[in-house]
Amino acid sequence: MNSRERVLATLQHSEPDKIPFDIGGAPNTGIHIIAYRNLLKQLRDDREVKLGDVIFQTALIDEDILQRLKVDLRGLDFSVFGSEKIPSELKEDEKYFFFTGDWGIKWVMPKINGLYYDVRQRPLSGKIDPKEVDTLNIPNLPSHEEIDFFKRKAKICREKGLAVVLAGPDGGILEHAFGIRGHEDFMIDMVSEPSLAKRLLDKILIYKLQYWKLMLKEMGNLVDIVSEGDDMATQKSLIISPKLYRSMIKPLHRELFCFIRENAKKPIFINFHSCGAIKELIPDLIEIGINSLHPVQVSATGMDTKKLKKEFGQDLTFWGGGVDTQHILSRGTSEEVRDEVKRRIDDLAPGGGFIFAAVHNIQADVPPKNIMAMWEAFNEYGKYT
Repeated sequence: MNSRERVLATLQHSEPDKIPFDIGGAPNTGIHIIAYRNLLKQLRDDREVKLGDVIFQTALIDEDILQRLKVDLRGLDFSVFGSEKIPSELKEDEKYFFFTGDWGIKWVMPKINGLYYDVRQRPLSGKIDPKEVDTLNIPNLPSHEEIDFFKRKAKICREKGLAVVLAGPDGGILEHAFGIRGHEDFMIDMVSEPSLAKRLLDKILIYKLQYWKLMLKEMGNLVDIVSEGDDMATQKSLIISPKLYRSMIKPLHRELFCFIRENAKKPIFINFHSCGAIKELIPDLIEIGINSLHPVQVSATGMDTKKLKKEFGQDLTFWGGGVDTQHILSRGTSEEVRDEVKRRIDDLAPGGGFIFAAVHNIQADVPPKNIMAMWEAFNEYGKYT
């Protein structure tokens, strides 16, 4: 099997020759630039490392390294151009680097020991007139030049037998609302001023629909998987109640996924990203049409891989969950990493429906020896035949 055949078989819940392997194919399956730089040193490679995502500070992984690690998927992320991911100009003061993104959100990162950008200022925080939502700045859609660039990349990937993933524009619908209003303000909106909340959510949804209409028209025939998401859980529980999700957010997700399928030029798989203790909403997500769930945060409440596979494995592909990034990959021994990889493969791989990736991006504090231990264990235990 080539990589694309392997991935498609997995998403159709059959066992290919081996489990597909991903680093950097889908959003948030990448590697922090510090960890990547350290990995290259381990491989005795002193090349210059390029930044792929400013906010998460993940690396642009070199194609020859992807091939060396036998990565089965390649991602097309249009937010690399002209959005919050790579701002046109970074500014700085005495303590911080900072920039204002396309939604009007101000992002900052400390100069000393800064690892990521965090939100410092929101464009519509506090008490606002609902009409202010209508004047909110939204990102530009990808240009013809950007689309042509990624068309060429997608064609090359297809010729090489790789699975192609097209990412959605930045974060999710709920995430954007939190980013624009702030968590406290928007949670109050949803309960006490639902018409204001819906006004903002609808504006975000319209932008996403415009993006997907353009992208699927231009290159839908080159894409195997589309990736969307919405972080809706903490380490221990959901951010909003299931009742509130089902009444206010789920209809928007349903409309988005239906729109994607209606505008795709061929059958397409939908990957959905949501960190944390998301188990209670998995049946809802399956119902409205997702095919795979990422990152499968195994350290969060209720995210036991054996139980998840038993309960949802017939309907859902698990994309991630291959090794706990939060504790084991960053702080464990190489042997503990190997044991963790084997355990997760044993839980998630039977019958297909498992794409191996670490839980979220490989973080800055992950030592290269543990990355290699993960990869070696995957190659040892990740074969079906």
